[in-house]
Amino acid sequence: MEVSVRGYSEGDIPSMTAIWNSIVDGGMAFPQEDPLTEAEAREFFGSQSHCGVAVYDGRVVGLYILHPNNVGRCGHICNASYAVEKGMTNKGIGSALVEDSLETAAGLGFRIMQFNAVVQENASAIHLYEKEGFHRLGMIPGGFRGKDGEYRTILLFYHEL
Repeated sequence: MEVSVRGYSEGDIPSMTAIWNSIVDGGMAFPQEDPLTEAEAREFFGSQSHCGVAVYDGRVVGLYILHPNNVGRCGHICNASYAVEKGMTNKGIGSALVEDSLETAAGLGFRIMQFNAVVQENASAIHLYEKEGFHRLGMIPGGFRGKDGEYRTILLFYHEL
């Protein structure tokens, strides 16, 4: 099976919401603490510069959001977040999402993609980002509070577009 990535549509919102909320509920990747309702998800995904979904075997199994990392003189730097359905690892979905987001970001006029908070224990994400050409900028000890209340080190990455 091959993974394809496309812009999301209204019909994708339920799957996107479930995938996003499973990551939020895990408490080790996104800064959000509360799950999204479908109405909140519709607004949240609609407010991004772009959202892409990964389709595998005819169904949505992953997504990314893309938006500016800052404004004004730093508005050429974007940020992205990725989510893949549990149980769908090692199928090329993460790579497909990252590659599509880099291409889309460049097409939108961004010059750099920056990740602000990759939890140090998220080895699969770190491996993926480094494989896709991202560079580590540094780390912030205690920059992320996990669901368990423990503070963890976060890593910062960037990729020129």
